[in-house]
Amino acid sequence: MNFQNSDKVSELTERLEKFMGAHIYPVEQSYRHAIKASENPWVTPALMDDLKEKARKEELWNLFLPDDEHGAGLSNLEYAPLAELMGRVLWCSEVFNCSAPDTGNMEVLAQYGSQAQKEQWLTPLLNGEIRSAFAMTEPAVASSDATNIECSIVADGEDYLVNGRKWFITGAMHENCRILIVMGKTAPDNPDRHRQQSMILVPMETPGVKVERPLSTLGYDDPPFGHAELSFTDVRVPAANLILGEGRGFEIAQGRLGPGRLHHCMRLVGSAQRALEAMCRRAEQRIAFGKKLSEQGSVREDIAKSACEIDQARLLTLKAADTMDREGNKAARNEIAMIKIVAPAMACRVLDRAIQIHGAAGLHDDIFLSEAYTYARQIRLADGPDQVHMNALGRWLVREHN
Repeated sequence: MNFQNSDKVSELTERLEKFMGAHIYPVEQSYRHAIKASENPWVTPALMDDLKEKARKEELWNLFLPDDEHGAGLSNLEYAPLAELMGRVLWCSEVFNCSAPDTGNMEVLAQYGSQAQKEQWLTPLLNGEIRSAFAMTEPAVASSDATNIECSIVADGEDYLVNGRKWFITGAMHENCRILIVMGKTAPDNPDRHRQQSMILVPMETPGVKVERPLSTLGYDDPPFGHAELSFTDVRVPAANLILGEGRGFEIAQGRLGPGRLHHCMRLVGSAQRALEAMCRRAEQRIAFGKKLSEQGSVREDIAKSACEIDQARLLTLKAADTMDREGNKAARNEIAMIKIVAPAMACRVLDRAIQIHGAAGLHDDIFLSEAYTYARQIRLADGPDQVHMNALGRWLVREHN
């Protein structure tokens, strides 16, 4: 495996680092304060629009999309170091139109959408004119097993009727969220449990779609994106809104989740790397019991362990990206499961150590650590809990060696 960046990626990395140094880090606190001061927390601050305009002018836009026409034309391996850089500031992926869940939804539409669906929804998403959400998880069932999903999508003439309840739908609180990709069952009696589900496009303003409430995670409301509980009551949408066809929901989900898991893991590596750097600075500056923290053995051990774990997770994630590029997402299923198990748990450990070394300041939102820890802890559940990936990986490995 050769993880040496190409000239193109090295150049993009340098430009992205310069952009963040000039435009992102200096306004990190201003962005948070603008959200807190807003009468409506679900509206993106004007500061974000200014940053997006700068990013577009510098051609740092849609970097995630492996499409030369609309994106940067990067492979998974090439995009990985850029995702790591963006992960250093949790909200900054949006500046470059590279934030979840929009990235996954754009990939779904680009790969599986009809021409009409692309024109209506993909184009404005690529332009950063609207936001979107992906509605799969449900409160009444264990959604880690997506075959449990109960939301119904029933054909009715030239339309479909959608009924059900979804929750922790990231981005659905955002005022500019215009479209949902909803996963539900079109054929609940199909003996093949993986052919029961379909995905359908549901505009947010459709009658019967209701935002029941915003949901916080570990006390964070996560504005301006938010995590919503949604209800769907006789929501009527055209049959043309179905993506790919009935019974293709699992197929689409697997195509969507592979790159998405990679992006999350590399962002977490970036977040953990920044925490390590903050840990080192704090340890050298802070005096306790007559010595710098950096002279305390336990602190040195925490720093050393963190550096080892970050590099291990980074290399494993790059290996997964390389396998996806060379052999396809299906062939890389073991590696994708491994990074989903390893990277979020690693980030939680490293961020926890960084919080501990910062003392009470580590718990406050003056610095990024507590918010980053919340994100890392979320991702141990999002896109499949640790236990699901460990169970699947173990099963696959046993089969391979028998």
